[in-house]
Amino acid sequence: MHEPWLEQIKDMLINDLSVTTLQHLNFCNCYYRISSDSGVSFQELFKFFCMKRSIVFLTVVAMLVINDANAQKVKESDVPASAKSALQKKYPEAKNVNWEKEKGNFEANWGGKSGEDYSVSFSPSGEFLEVVNAIPVSQLPKPVIAYVKAHYKGAPITEAGKVTDAKGIHTYEAEVNKKDIIFDENGKFIRVED
Repeated sequence: MHEPWLEQIKDMLINDLSVTTLQHLNFCNCYYRISSDSGVSFQELFKFFCMKRSIVFLTVVAMLVINDANAQKVKESDVPASAKSALQKKYPEAKNVNWEKEKGNFEANWGGKSGEDYSVSFSPSGEFLEVVNAIPVSQLPKPVIAYVKAHYKGAPITEAGKVTDAKGIHTYEAEVNKKDIIFDENGKFIRVED
């Protein structure tokens, strides 16, 4: 009893659905019409494979959406005038500013070798949200260093910053594995940001 569709299933299992081809998509779309010579329906098996492909596809889409939520460089001409005006009023020394858009807000970066020694966030209406001043890792509170060593074994702190929000509250950021770990002014862990 030779059934060609069985070979396709074996190929899909061996390849673990790692490569999507039009043949596989068409194969998956026609599962309602397929049955064996003995009359057994394999509808549920094909639904499973289609669902697995859908999950992979949705995961990729979700990753793209999440990536879109992260900071994106924007041209100065795309920054609202209220945000640019608020920057010049609060930080007149800011020169050679690079702008990013993150979570709907606008971030101005300037200064230092990296061009990001100062990072200030404003809402689209120009409301000041926070400023991050880059600091050497050695200036982080000792509990921050201890936390990173205990929870991120062997991973270096690649960037550090002292954050002051609009209310004047101070926190620290330590970048580890491309994630910002946030600590209070005494070095107590608060949260991880992507």
